[in-house]
Amino acid sequence: MTLTRAADDPVGDPKPGEECGVFGVWAPGEEVSKLTFYGLFALQHRGQESAGMAVSDGDRITVYKDMGLVSQVFDEHALNSLTGHIAIGHDRYSTTGASVWRNAQPTYRATASGGLALAHNGNLTNTDELEAWLHERDADEPIVPKDSMDSTNDTSLVTALMATFDGSTWDAALDVLPRLRGAFCFTFMDQHALYAARDPHGIRPLVLGRLERGWVVASETAALDIVGASFVREVEPGELIAIDDGGLRSIRFAPADPKGCLFEYVYLARPDTTIARRGVHQVRVQIGRTLAFEHPVDADIVVGVPESGIPAAEGYAEASGIPFSRAIVKNSYVGRTFIQPSQTIRQLGIRLKLNPIRDAIAGRRLVVVDDSIVRGNTQRALVKMLREAGAAEVHVRISSPPVEWPCFYGIDFATRAELIAPGMTSDEICRSIGADSLGYVSLDGLMASVGLPKRQLCRACFDGHYPVQIPDAAASVLRLPTRGDSDE
Repeated sequence: MTLTRAADDPVGDPKPGEECGVFGVWAPGEEVSKLTFYGLFALQHRGQESAGMAVSDGDRITVYKDMGLVSQVFDEHALNSLTGHIAIGHDRYSTTGASVWRNAQPTYRATASGGLALAHNGNLTNTDELEAWLHERDADEPIVPKDSMDSTNDTSLVTALMATFDGSTWDAALDVLPRLRGAFCFTFMDQHALYAARDPHGIRPLVLGRLERGWVVASETAALDIVGASFVREVEPGELIAIDDGGLRSIRFAPADPKGCLFEYVYLARPDTTIARRGVHQVRVQIGRTLAFEHPVDADIVVGVPESGIPAAEGYAEASGIPFSRAIVKNSYVGRTFIQPSQTIRQLGIRLKLNPIRDAIAGRRLVVVDDSIVRGNTQRALVKMLREAGAAEVHVRISSPPVEWPCFYGIDFATRAELIAPGMTSDEICRSIGADSLGYVSLDGLMASVGLPKRQLCRACFDGHYPVQIPDAAASVLRLPTRGDSDE
């Protein structure tokens, strides 16, 4: 898997990115397009490259999608034209596919009974097998080259496979879902029903909520809050749900073997989200407390790198007794840009997003808490910027262990050769970024802070133990560690 980013991203070391956010609503009598708009808005952090939705009025499905943020893709006129009582939506962040319009979701296929629209969060690992199966079922179906489609073509493949079945969408899903490997959370729909499914390991989050006159499914509980839905429960690993005029029905298409993504708690999810009954904000605060215990230092203030580093910085300050200070300001309006910057603007790098408060920093010894180090470019620039603002010392603390392995389940970590941790010790990384000291939270400390058993967490990016088989070609290149440790 390669790290992909918009060629015009002015910041040279992007944060790890979640592939997508998905949303679905079944609510007769409600403006489902506007509910989906707000749901996608709440999930915007999970994907900023394109947005789309599909809406059904019971007779036909209309799909509307484009490049850009949710607020750039949809306006009042577009939302008013998308009428119906069922909708699904999607925010996209590319991993292996190009950031172009044809890769925006939801995908759509005509079926024997009408139509099917599907949105996907995650990444499948057996696309070669699925391509062969699709060719068996429909030899005339074109298979788009992997390097030109989202998530190595997996979203399009699933939609195409389900469309080859002549029965109901429910039956088609029960035929296709057990054949999928990897991480997937789907929201999908035909003209009459909303569906949701989650892979047997539950690697990515997916939740179910209740409206006064309907139901909602979403990647995170924060999206339920935004649209006024009450949290009911998580969609279980290996579960398929359908919602229509007859109510809600559910079936297990595979036994559950939970392996929730550990990095969701560190960085990916919103702090106001709950995953596996654990508030993400409080988990991050606890990680900071653990960091203070594992890597104490004599300093004057604790500073969090906005935004995901702030809760851990608060926990570090609480446990260490060192005052917390919001001494770094983030420009919330800088993200991926579709405007080509000049070389002069590129050289500004991290300063486009972050700027120090000099009066709070000058002459002081800082503990700077961030969520992760991927390549080291961001931290190197940040340390330099803080020293230029007058910091006497800069001690970097990271609220995740060293990222040593790529992700095959929907996060755009770099290839192993591009990651800084596999080729360097912590002391070498510390010297590379110019810090006075560097400390990562331990893997055991991180899992203890989350409060779930090791066997229920995917920590592959930290220890190379992948819970779902990855493609053979990738495994041979990576030279994975032996499975000598216990999952207990």
